[in-house]
This record gives sequence, structure tokens and C-alpha cells, in this order.
Amino acid sequence: MRIVLSNIGTYGDTNPLIALALELRRRGHTPVMALPEVYRPKIVPLGLEFCAVRPDIDPSNTVLVEMVYDVKHGTEHGLRDFLFPVLRQTYDDLMDAATRPERADLMLLGELNYAGPIVAEVTGIPWASYVLAPLSFFSAFDPPVLPPYPRLARVDKAVPGFGRVIRRVARFVSRKWPEPIYELRRELGLERGANPLFDAKHSPYLVLALFSHALGVEQKDWPRNTLITGFCFYDADAGNAALPDNLEKFLAEGEAPVVFTLGSAAVLAAGRFYEFSARAAARLGIRAVLLIGSDPRNRPRKELPESICVAEYAPYSKLFPRAAMVVHQGGVGTTAQCLRAGKPMLIMPYAHDQPDNARRMRRLKVSRTIQRKNYTPLRVARKLKAMLGAPALARRAAQVARRLECEDGVKTACDALEELWRKTRERG
Repeated sequence: MRIVLSNIGTYGDTNPLIALALELRRRGHTPVMALPEVYRPKIVPLGLEFCAVRPDIDPSNTVLVEMVYDVKHGTEHGLRDFLFPVLRQTYDDLMDAATRPERADLMLLGELNYAGPIVAEVTGIPWASYVLAPLSFFSAFDPPVLPPYPRLARVDKAVPGFGRVIRRVARFVSRKWPEPIYELRRELGLERGANPLFDAKHSPYLVLALFSHALGVEQKDWPRNTLITGFCFYDADAGNAALPDNLEKFLAEGEAPVVFTLGSAAVLAAGRFYEFSARAAARLGIRAVLLIGSDPRNRPRKELPESICVAEYAPYSKLFPRAAMVVHQGGVGTTAQCLRAGKPMLIMPYAHDQPDNARRMRRLKVSRTIQRKNYTPLRVARKLKAMLGAPALARRAAQVARRLECEDGVKTACDALEELWRKTRERG
């Protein structure tokens, strides 16, 4: 089959698609990656077909990243100021990817590609959708942490059924956001349709929850065709999965370090995270790795001791198994790699799904949480000292890692996509 895989987001949103595309190609299919132009250098060397989809992402635009990661209005800014102003262009680009030079047999769409379901409706191409974290379902029975209103999730423990209130709050606050989507549908002669932010983004045929049962379990108000597959791992850089030489040498020369990272997007809005992390590690006298990304502002200005190694990037799958623990922002991709490696986490969430993921890791008893406003060298040092001195935390993390060994997200997801393709061919 010819299958278009598309989303608009960070590397955390894109890497699972790459994992699926590589497996689908291995099975003899033709995957087409319809992504923002910035990902072309990462996709083309893998031998995958690439089609650019607007809007493009400027990795140096730290102002946009800081706006999108604002805890109170980040999601709104991301949708109304970044995605929706170019919705028509997204639709046009994805239509080209789905129909030229030949019509696709299937599409797999991420929830941030709001033009995707419209393309599927207009063309009649069967489609599946995917989500990366339980937050995306906004279940009333497993209510998420809403970043602007984190205390609402606590109320649900004391007031049974309060999850329905949380869901209604989310829908009410965002009620005006999807108007550009409704406008595009009117322009194309389509009916208004279901709410794009909560309902229409989920395929009526197949919804792939590309996360582990360790992160979330099925709820009765999820879309009926949802399948939890397990995590889909990929973290190579255009196929290169080796550690940088200086980091490999550092790891080999001493005990397991604490790794400090902010993923692929929050790293552009790091603030003083790396400076404070280095000071906390130096205060404790522990070995540490700072993954600072490409923003030069993230490099600590003061000279660092030999016990602290700085690198711009490293594949988590190679680094985390050799770490003592990981301090990170709570993105689902980073969280998944920590779970897979069996390492405790200290999570400093920003926005979007990160506060909800942080709560789920606390429930799983593999992490602690520290808020950004409280992230100071002294407080971080205290947290790290307590966690490194808690062997029960490390044992629990190792137990969860063994659970993940029984899951194969890539195989499960690709099997489901092939089954959907088979059924659509039989129907006609």
C-alpha cells in the first residue's frame, strides 16, 4: 500500500512516525512522510519519500517556542497563532501528498494536522489517527491535568465524577479556537462537523494510542476503535544513533551520571535550567550530563568541573541506560525513553501534556516533580540527593522497564494499519 504519514509538531511528534514508516517499508509498503520542511534532512537520508507540509517550523524561533510553552496560553497560541493561520496551505500540501503522483491507499494522521481529516473526507481515502499521550482523549473517567488549571485534577479525587466538569471546562475555554477549521469546511462545501479539537481529530476507523499501558489504560469514553500499541521508539539523527565522542568517553570514565535534558522543543525555552542544573550537580559533587541543544544561550557561562559533560544532542536510547536518573520536561517521548531504560525521573513540566505525564509518572512511583518556579540549585540538589538515596525508586523503575519489554508498539501499530488496509480493500 501507499500510505501517507503526516503530522505537524516537534521531533517527539515525528519520531514515532519515522519508526512506523521504516517498518512499513520493511514490509514492502510505500510510506510517504508529509511533514514540515525542517524535517527533510532527517527523512531523506533514510530513503523515505518526503512531501513538505506547511507551516514550516523554524527551530531558531525561540520567541515562538516560549509562547507555545506558556503554561496558561501555550496550547491556544500554538493553534491560533501558528497552525490555524495557514490551515488552507496545510490542506493544499497534504492534498498533493495524498493524491500526487498517485492516490494514497491510506493515511495516518497526527492530531495536530487539523487539515488531515478534511483531506480524507474530500478524497475518500481511509485514514487512521494517532495520539501520543492519554491527555489527548480528555477522558472524564481518567481526567487529565489541564496546565492552566492543575488543581482541578486534584478535586476529582474528592468529588467523584468531577472529571466530567474538567472535560466541559476544556471544551468551553476552547470553544472559539476552531473557527478557521469550520470556515475551511464551509469553503469546501462540507458540513460543520464534529468538534475538531476533541472529536473530529480521531479517525472513525482506527485510533492508535502510541503509548504504553504503563502510561494509560483504556477508558469507556475513548473512541471505540482505539488500540493501545505501546511506545514506538526512534531517536537516531538521520539514521545516526551513535553517541558523540566526548560523551562516550565521559560515560566510560566514571560512575553513571544524572542527565539533564529538555527534549527537542522546550530546550529552546530553557531559561536558566542548565545553569541551575550544573550548580545543583556541583553542589552535590555528582557526575552530570547536560544536553543543551543548539541554542548557545543554554551553555553555562562559568567553567564547569570535569564531572559535568556538555553535549548538544545524544540519542536517549544509548544514553539513558547508562544514567543514574534523568531530569527532564515531561514530554512523552523523553518519558517513554526513561521508562524503557528503567531510570527514575525528576520532571519539571512546562505545558501541554507534560503536567499530566508528570502526574502519571508519580502515580507509577518512578518519579518526582518540581515546578519551574521552584527550579533552583538548592531545591534541585535536595531533590536529587533524596532520590539518589532511595533505592526503592530505582527498583520500581526497573520493574516498569521489564513490563515494557513485553510491548512492541511498532509491530502492533503496523499490524493494525495493514488490517485496516485489508478491510478497506474488501469493502471496495
